[in-house]
Amino acid sequence: MEIISFDSELYKELAKKIDFITDYITKQELSNPNNDIDDTWVDSYEVCTFLRISERTLQRLRSGGQVAYSIISGKSYYQIKEIKRLLKEHLIKSGEDCLDDLIKQHKQYNETRKRNKQA
Repeated sequence: MEIISFDSELYKELAKKIDFITDYITKQELSNPNNDIDDTWVDSYEVCTFLRISERTLQRLRSGGQVAYSIISGKSYYQIKEIKRLLKEHLIKSGEDCLDDLIKQHKQYNETRKRNKQA
């Protein structure tokens, strides 16, 4: 492992640049009206909580190849468009109101996370 050290002023300058880039990307995402919610990724907890289904039901859908998902650091993530498809094909017996709750709560969670990172 190689250790690199540099001046604290240089570190502060680098941190400011990273914050500027982060702010720029966040503003672009918020100002882009074409930002489609269907491409948003949500985790298993959110899916189960807001669609009112069990972890086992979701596991069964994954095992049966009925839902597309990704695993990152041992945690499963799903795109909103996949959840909509499951509802449309009646593979999950939840209503559109549950999907709306999922989307709304996910947005609130992301906003809270962004505010906590800035603090």
